[in-house]
Amino acid sequence: MGAMEDPSNRAARLRALREAAGLDTGEQDLNGAATDTADQPVLKFRNYTVRDDKITHEKTAVANPPKYEQPVVEADVDVEGEELLLSVAPKKPNWDLRRDVEPKLAKLERRTQRAMIQLMQNQQHHSEEPS
Repeated sequence: MGAMEDPSNRAARLRALREAAGLDTGEQDLNGAATDTADQPVLKFRNYTVRDDKITHEKTAVANPPKYEQPVVEADVDVEGEELLLSVAPKKPNWDLRRDVEPKLAKLERRTQRAMIQLMQNQQHHSEEPS
Protein backbone atom coordinates (compact mmCIF):
# COMPACT_ATOMS: atom_id res chain seq x y z
CA MET A 1 0.00 0.00 0.00
CA GLY A 2 2.87 2.34 -0.59
CA ALA A 3 3.06 5.19 -3.02
CA MET A 4 4.88 3.06 -5.59
CA GLU A 5 2.36 0.19 -5.76
CA ASP A 6 2.33 -2.15 -8.75
CA PRO A 7 -0.71 -1.36 -11.02
CA SER A 8 -1.68 -5.02 -11.37
CA ASN A 9 -1.64 -5.53 -7.59
CA ARG A 10 -3.73 -2.40 -7.14
CA ALA A 11 -6.27 -3.54 -9.76
CA ALA A 12 -6.54 -6.95 -8.09
CA ARG A 13 -7.00 -5.36 -4.67
CA LEU A 14 -9.71 -2.99 -5.98
CA ARG A 15 -11.49 -5.87 -7.73
CA ALA A 16 -11.45 -7.87 -4.49
CA LEU A 17 -12.88 -4.86 -2.61
CA ARG A 18 -15.69 -4.47 -5.17
CA GLU A 19 -16.59 -8.13 -4.97
CA ALA A 20 -16.55 -7.98 -1.17
CA ALA A 21 -18.90 -5.01 -1.30
CA GLY A 22 -21.27 -7.00 -3.53
CA LEU A 23 -20.81 -4.97 -6.68
CA ASP A 24 -20.85 -6.76 -10.02
CA THR A 25 -17.60 -6.33 -11.95
CA GLY A 26 -19.31 -6.66 -15.36
CA GLU A 27 -17.43 -6.53 -18.62
CA GLN A 28 -14.41 -4.29 -19.02
CA ASP A 29 -13.31 -2.35 -22.06
CA LEU A 30 -9.73 -1.52 -23.08
CA ASN A 31 -9.28 1.06 -20.31
CA GLY A 32 -10.48 -1.30 -17.60
CA ALA A 33 -13.71 0.62 -16.98
CA ALA A 34 -16.96 -1.27 -16.53
CA THR A 35 -19.25 -1.25 -19.59
CA ASP A 36 -22.27 -2.93 -18.04
CA THR A 37 -25.40 -1.41 -19.60
CA ALA A 38 -27.30 -1.55 -16.31
CA ASP A 39 -24.90 0.98 -14.77
CA GLN A 40 -25.28 3.51 -17.57
CA PRO A 41 -27.99 6.16 -17.24
CA VAL A 42 -31.01 5.99 -19.51
CA LEU A 43 -31.19 8.97 -21.85
CA LYS A 44 -34.55 10.67 -22.23
CA PHE A 45 -35.10 13.00 -25.15
CA ARG A 46 -38.10 15.26 -25.57
CA ASN A 47 -37.16 17.69 -28.35
CA TYR A 48 -34.32 15.78 -29.99
CA THR A 49 -34.62 12.84 -32.34
CA VAL A 50 -31.66 10.50 -32.11
CA ARG A 51 -30.21 9.48 -35.48
CA ASP A 52 -27.73 6.91 -34.15
CA ASP A 53 -29.12 3.41 -33.52
CA LYS A 54 -26.33 2.59 -31.06
CA ILE A 55 -27.70 5.03 -28.47
CA THR A 56 -30.39 3.53 -26.27
CA HIS A 57 -32.91 6.11 -25.20
CA GLU A 58 -36.50 6.68 -24.20
CA LYS A 59 -38.81 9.10 -25.96
CA THR A 60 -40.80 11.23 -23.52
CA ALA A 61 -44.17 12.71 -24.28
CA VAL A 62 -44.33 16.27 -25.51
CA ALA A 63 -45.14 18.70 -22.74
CA ASN A 64 -48.58 20.26 -22.94
CA PRO A 65 -48.56 23.51 -20.97
CA PRO A 66 -51.89 24.72 -19.61
CA LYS A 67 -53.70 27.20 -21.81
CA TYR A 68 -53.41 30.81 -20.75
CA GLU A 69 -56.69 32.56 -20.12
CA GLN A 70 -56.76 36.33 -20.18
CA PRO A 71 -57.94 37.65 -16.80
CA VAL A 72 -61.28 39.41 -17.05
CA VAL A 73 -61.70 42.75 -15.32
CA GLU A 74 -65.28 43.39 -14.38
CA ALA A 75 -66.10 47.09 -14.26
CA ASP A 76 -69.24 48.47 -12.69
CA VAL A 77 -71.84 49.51 -15.24
CA ASP A 78 -72.60 52.73 -13.29
CA VAL A 79 -69.03 54.01 -13.60
CA GLU A 80 -68.47 55.99 -16.79
CA GLY A 81 -65.55 57.61 -18.64
CA GLU A 82 -63.49 59.79 -16.32
CA GLU A 83 -64.82 58.15 -13.18
CA LEU A 84 -63.44 54.84 -14.43
CA LEU A 85 -59.99 56.42 -14.83
CA LEU A 86 -60.18 57.85 -11.32
CA SER A 87 -61.12 54.50 -9.86
CA VAL A 88 -58.10 52.85 -11.52
CA ALA A 89 -55.57 55.60 -10.65
CA PRO A 90 -53.93 55.54 -7.22
CA LYS A 91 -55.38 57.86 -4.59
CA LYS A 92 -52.20 59.87 -3.98
CA PRO A 93 -49.74 59.50 -6.86
CA ASN A 94 -47.21 61.95 -5.40
CA TRP A 95 -46.96 60.64 -1.83
CA ASP A 96 -43.27 59.81 -2.24
CA LEU A 97 -42.50 63.31 -3.56
CA ARG A 98 -44.29 64.89 -0.65
CA ARG A 99 -42.38 62.68 1.77
CA ASP A 100 -39.03 63.70 0.27
CA VAL A 101 -39.83 67.43 0.08
CA GLU A 102 -41.53 67.78 3.49
CA PRO A 103 -38.35 68.58 5.51
CA LYS A 104 -37.25 71.16 2.94
CA LEU A 105 -40.67 72.81 2.99
CA ALA A 106 -40.64 72.99 6.80
CA LYS A 107 -37.24 74.68 6.74
CA LEU A 108 -38.40 77.13 4.06
CA GLU A 109 -41.56 77.90 6.05
CA ARG A 110 -39.48 78.80 9.14
CA ARG A 111 -37.23 81.07 7.06
CA THR A 112 -40.27 82.73 5.49
CA GLN A 113 -41.82 83.41 8.92
CA ARG A 114 -38.56 84.93 10.17
CA ALA A 115 -38.26 87.14 7.08
CA MET A 116 -41.88 88.32 7.44
CA ILE A 117 -41.33 89.18 11.10
CA GLN A 118 -38.15 91.08 10.25
CA LEU A 119 -39.95 93.04 7.49
CA MET A 120 -42.81 93.91 9.84
CA GLN A 121 -40.33 95.08 12.51
CA ASN A 122 -38.48 97.21 9.94
CA GLN A 123 -41.76 98.81 8.79
CA GLN A 124 -42.78 99.49 12.35
CA HIS A 125 -39.37 100.96 13.14
CA HIS A 126 -39.50 103.27 10.05
CA SER A 127 -43.04 104.40 10.82
CA GLU A 128 -42.07 105.38 14.41
CA GLU A 129 -38.97 107.42 13.41
CA PRO A 130 -40.62 110.37 11.54
CA SER A 131 -43.07 111.05 14.30
